[in-house]
Amino acid sequence: MSDDIIEIESAAGSADKKSFWGHLAELRHAIIRSAIALGVALLLCMFCADKIVAILEYPLRHIDLFEKPKPTVTLLIGKTQLGPFEVSRDQFSGLPPGAAPHAVFQIGAATIGQEQVATLKLMPETPASAGESTLKIRLHNLGPAEGFFVAFHVAFYGALVLAAPFWMYYLGGFVLPALHVRERKAIFSWLGWGLALFVLGVTTCYFVLLPVALRASVEYSNLLGFDAYDWRADDYISFVTHFIFGMGLGFQFPIVVLFLVKIGVLTHRDLAKYRRHVCVLSFILGAVLTTPEVITQVAMAIPLYLLYEACIWIAWYWDWKKRRAAARAAS
Repeated sequence: MSDDIIEIESAAGSADKKSFWGHLAELRHAIIRSAIALGVALLLCMFCADKIVAILEYPLRHIDLFEKPKPTVTLLIGKTQLGPFEVSRDQFSGLPPGAAPHAVFQIGAATIGQEQVATLKLMPETPASAGESTLKIRLHNLGPAEGFFVAFHVAFYGALVLAAPFWMYYLGGFVLPALHVRERKAIFSWLGWGLALFVLGVTTCYFVLLPVALRASVEYSNLLGFDAYDWRADDYISFVTHFIFGMGLGFQFPIVVLFLVKIGVLTHRDLAKYRRHVCVLSFILGAVLTTPEVITQVAMAIPLYLLYEACIWIAWYWDWKKRRAAARAAS
């Protein structure tokens, strides 16, 4: 009898051991497949690095997003472009009509008698120059290998986005089989809201906060008496990518708060009580998730706190629905 018990316990232990190693093998396969997908996406993004850089330069080209437009002039000497420069109609009477026209002049030379006279020829405005910023920031590579490192940098972040459906599918295929149907539905619901908030954070940062933060950085440098119109390309790429991904991650903050409310750890009264603490926490998250300077921290802390206020109202609504359902059940 005791021998049979020992054999059963040994078989159970062997089955658990096989199950553990089986799960470990599945996890290893999921990680390897995710790494392969990421590597393939990285190679593809390396060939399209210039397109990704152009996308990341969009906030730089719209750095004066909230500034009142002014008349500007761009000067062309051969293939070299100077400007645009802010001018007035008194200085350039040949400006096109409109409150804030942009004119492109080709500088040339003409012979009058025995003298060479500079000439200005009004050129048709190209679609690329229309609507761009009047403040020109120039990005530079300052080393022989820096161009490659910039390309690899932007390709890596592009690969994370491009390969996201694949590594999420492989890793999800490892986790989801261990969950019940209700747990899967709950996870999909929370993941859906998390993805929506991530996209909201990225788009808000890309189209609104980044141009403001970049312009504030330029103005602050000018206030200190420094020339702020020539930047290292690698520094700019690092700044933009950290800010964008940091904002996307920061917008997951409401998911964490509302999850704690859902499981009963917090109530809307607790959330209202800790408003001041969360205000400080928002600045701390801004410092951790973005670049270590004040402008981006403030730009991130304000939306995070506004989302926290939204969480208070959502938690109150959930509590109101619960109390209303309980009152109906009692009656």
